[in-house]
Amino acid sequence: MKLGVVGLGKMGHNLVLNMMDKGHDVTAYDISQASIEAAEIEGIQTARSLQELCAALGDEKTVWIMVPAGEVVESIVEGLKHCMDQGDTIIDGGNSHYKDSIRRHDELRERGISFIDVGTSGGVEGARSGACMMIGGEEEDFKRLEALFEDLCVMGGCAYLGRSGSGHFAKMVHNGIEYGMLQAIGEGFEIIQRSGFEMDNEKLARVWSSGSVIRGWLMELCQRAFKNCPQLEGVKGKIASSGEGLWTVQEALELGVPASVITQSLLARYASNDDDSFSAKVVSALRREFGGHDVSK
Repeated sequence: MKLGVVGLGKMGHNLVLNMMDKGHDVTAYDISQASIEAAEIEGIQTARSLQELCAALGDEKTVWIMVPAGEVVESIVEGLKHCMDQGDTIIDGGNSHYKDSIRRHDELRERGISFIDVGTSGGVEGARSGACMMIGGEEEDFKRLEALFEDLCVMGGCAYLGRSGSGHFAKMVHNGIEYGMLQAIGEGFEIIQRSGFEMDNEKLARVWSSGSVIRGWLMELCQRAFKNCPQLEGVKGKIASSGEGLWTVQEALELGVPASVITQSLLARYASNDDDSFSAKVVSALRREFGGHDVSK
């Protein structure tokens, strides 16, 4: 299908390449000239403005937004309102707050423009070769674009979850769980580090990845991180908090859910601003492995 993508950062750029691999006709736009030029080198068709992007899509336009949550999404949606028509569709594949997505859905629906919220997981590798997507919005809109979502996901990694906001709500909770899992891995390796046993961290992560109860992609990434940097030299023990963990904790408080593990993992990220612990370095290294985050000193 023909569609536009706004946002050519690590996730957006790789998602476009994934779309092109599946035979979709994509035109992309980014405010950064450097990102535009990097995309063109790889054969991605680009536009120099939202207006030019929309003009390239013809009738029944579909535009996928892949930018950081907040004011950036707000400004892009506002800009698209002026160059999209009734019957067109906006997809937000970033980490927007679910209440913002509900509001945007309702406002755009009044104009006859569809809005779909897609929580996207799998990191940069997933964007490039097969992601996991949690999707909210009108079911008829999902069904119309289901083939596109299936193309971009690993088998079984795409699900329509219900009304507007449900996709981003699920991704918010997903990231809260991620906070807790990362923190547990980091703390475990710090205990090993301080124990006095001279264990090989990469070898231990490999063993734990092979048949143990705690095996999984994060442990595989942990092995890779230790292979590249056995003592995580050059990795700063300061863990960024992008918002979803805080939102999950706030939602838990509103619902009366005792989400103690997620809450403590969020507080550990705040504490890492004044600490350079080995556990924080492990979490930072893992975030670099799956998300391409800058964690160097």
